[in-house]
Amino acid sequence: MKALFVILWCCTLTAAAQLPFDSLSHAKTEYALSKMTLKDKVYEMHGHGIARFGISMVFGIKLKQIVAGGNKRWGITGTIFNDGPRGLFHYKGATAFPVTMARGASWDVDLEKRIGEAMAREIIAAGGNYSGAVCMNLLRHPAWGRAQETYGEDPWHVGEMAVALAKGIQHHGVEACVKHFAANSMENNRFGGSINMSERTLHEVYLPHFKKTIDSGAASVMSAYNKLNGEYCGHNKYLLTEVLRKQWGFKGYVTSDWSYGLFDAQKGIEAGMNVEMPTGKVYKYKTIRQLLHTGKITMQQVDDLVKPILYTKFYFKSLPKQTFNTSVIGCAEHIALAQEAAEKSAVLLKNENQVLPLSKNIKRIAIIGSLATVQQTGDRGSSSVTPSYIVSAYDGLKKYVAPFGAEVLTCNVHDTVAIKTICSKANAVIVVAGTTYQDEGEYIGNFTIRDRNNPDKQNFVVKAGILGLGGDRKYLHLHLPDIQAIQIAAAVNKNVVVNLVAGSAITVEEWYGKTPAILQTFYNGMEGGTALARLLFGEVSPSGKLPFTVPKNENDLPPFDSYADTVHYGYYHGYTLFEKENKQPRFPFGFGLSYTTFSTSQLLVKEHENYIEIKLNVKNTGVIKAAEVVQAYVSFPQTEVEMPNKLLRGFKKIELLPGEEKQVTLHIPLSSLQYYNEQLHQWQPTKGTHTVFVGNSSADPNMLSATFTR
Repeated sequence: MKALFVILWCCTLTAAAQLPFDSLSHAKTEYALSKMTLKDKVYEMHGHGIARFGISMVFGIKLKQIVAGGNKRWGITGTIFNDGPRGLFHYKGATAFPVTMARGASWDVDLEKRIGEAMAREIIAAGGNYSGAVCMNLLRHPAWGRAQETYGEDPWHVGEMAVALAKGIQHHGVEACVKHFAANSMENNRFGGSINMSERTLHEVYLPHFKKTIDSGAASVMSAYNKLNGEYCGHNKYLLTEVLRKQWGFKGYVTSDWSYGLFDAQKGIEAGMNVEMPTGKVYKYKTIRQLLHTGKITMQQVDDLVKPILYTKFYFKSLPKQTFNTSVIGCAEHIALAQEAAEKSAVLLKNENQVLPLSKNIKRIAIIGSLATVQQTGDRGSSSVTPSYIVSAYDGLKKYVAPFGAEVLTCNVHDTVAIKTICSKANAVIVVAGTTYQDEGEYIGNFTIRDRNNPDKQNFVVKAGILGLGGDRKYLHLHLPDIQAIQIAAAVNKNVVVNLVAGSAITVEEWYGKTPAILQTFYNGMEGGTALARLLFGEVSPSGKLPFTVPKNENDLPPFDSYADTVHYGYYHGYTLFEKENKQPRFPFGFGLSYTTFSTSQLLVKEHENYIEIKLNVKNTGVIKAAEVVQAYVSFPQTEVEMPNKLLRGFKKIELLPGEEKQVTLHIPLSSLQYYNEQLHQWQPTKGTHTVFVGNSSADPNMLSATFTR
């Protein structure tokens, strides 16, 4: 088994390696299933302990975790669930990593895998064995309140990053749950709003990243709250059985989203829902016994649901044991990793006149804006983390400049007179502006679609802290006090740097032409202020790339009515929509500047039996050590079906010393050069001449290109 474990986790990110067959785990499953009573089986089909969860949330009391199933008599382990995507949920002292979107901006799969491993160590130390960290729904519109919990707008990019996190988590034997399946990308209507789309759009845009992560060996899937084409995802037989089981061959188990993710026991069983979480509200023993008695379901259907639960548990139990004590939770190594992630995810959007990096000879810095002194790590829903400390932008900057004696000035964002005074005195101004959990986040409420006339966005105070009800953003621009602060600062100081903090895109048109430098750092974790100071002063060069498109005009994005009970998703969004409609974004997908410059040359494209091999040289032509993200896009023949102008099909982040040149190799699987035929309900290869474009963004004017024919 040890050899099998090593083989499983040493495979490449794009290799298919679904949960493997293990004869011993299979035998244990069959034996246990043959001996279990109906009550035993139903016990495996739901969680236990919602009351403990609620008490813990409201009163801040740490109680025993919620467990799904578990049977000592048959050696079945209980599933002990732990959120979330930026660290242990509601565990005081846990490491707060930058949010998923920030890590998506790093485009660094090795970093994401290491973060997954660190998350798993903390989960094990906290007594868990199952992680809900792999949030990977596609960002269709940046106003989505939960945007910060995913990696971006492109399915290929999201899939590669999610695979890395899942593999990191499962490296230590913790089961990774990928969520929310599927098409979950609005908050205000997430409790039952129907997301409608064509079969081709579903398979080509909203499912590929899920398939890639499941193919990599992810143990579990969580269904979404919303409906897909009129049917709740938790009841959706097409999603859970036809696609997940039959088409993809998924061998793990599916859980419902927590509370109100499942409404009907018969429908859930018929659809293929294995486990109701966090309690047996629908999958009650009496209910299932009655369904069996009346012949509405069969015992074979129950066994078919319980079998993958048992097999997955037995398989993970058979892996080499990993034990960690609570000293790893929030340890120095993990905090250093959080800082590394914050540094590698920052995206430099503008840097005129080389305002950045700042000189250590600077005498006086003003740091203003609504978020300059705020300690925050993002949303306060199920992804909330409670670290032992948080370094704000102000605190990080003040600590950094202390050794060389620079003065740091600040004032309230609403005090326009003070803003003008301190900005006129400073050698440089940092404006930290953006959003908080009050603007965007997971919607927590009464499990109904929100009413646009009564949005219910108040917050309420509990012993554990302020719990925000969240929801989708009202607009994409900055709040007016921050816009005003930027404009005042720019009028009296030529060295203004705007630091954007948000879960996704912020439009900048009101002040873009007045400020020379813009740096987006997202919600960058517990060491965010430390990382920001190091970035501003050039200790490290920004190397992040946007994982989404930033528009000049919000109307250039797809329609977004987050209160609608039914919406239609088209085939195009993000950079594919902008290119189709020939619209110019403010910042394109994949864009990000550096403190140095890079050149690319000698592009070679060669077709192999199962993949396209791309080779090119990348050189650091500047004087600063820095990292670059090489991005490969493919255009398709337009002879069979309409396709986007080009699609991302590979990327790699590399670090280069000044003057250093390296050859980069990328592999594009031929299986990724297909389209979904709705008439035949199957994938078909694209035939004809394809063009490979390689550059540093989706709109890089200096892209190298080469063709190949299939």
